Amino acid sequence: MTSERVRVVHPRTEAARRPPHRPPSRDIEEQTELGRWYVASLMRSQRRLALLVTVGGVGGLMLVALLSAVLPAWTTWRLFGMSVPWLILGLVVYPVMIIVAALAVRRAERNEKAFTDWARRP
Repeated sequence: MTSERVRVVHPRTEAARRPPHRPPSRDIEEQTELGRWYVASLMRSQRRLALLVTVGGVGGLMLVALLSAVLPAWTTWRLFGMSVPWLILGLVVYPVMIIVAALAVRRAERNEKAFTDWARRP
């Protein structure tokens, strides 16, 4: 009695298989072209934020200087015994800079967290 061997297979074994899922973190770790592009996009968003904060800060200081040049009488205004431009430069600018810096750091950390969450997704 000879029995013949029978091969049992699933009907989809001959179907084309999908390539294995490749998480973005792997491209970043291996420094592939796509991984470099991912990191460059994070750097662009951080650079955009830094430029926005810088332009806003310089613009605010330039506004005080421009007002002093265009309206010379503005420099003679007094409040608490000091000229208004000096009060703005001495008492208003620093707290505003601290607040803007804190907000910029929070935004930068939020950008980085969103990037790492995205890169580590399965």
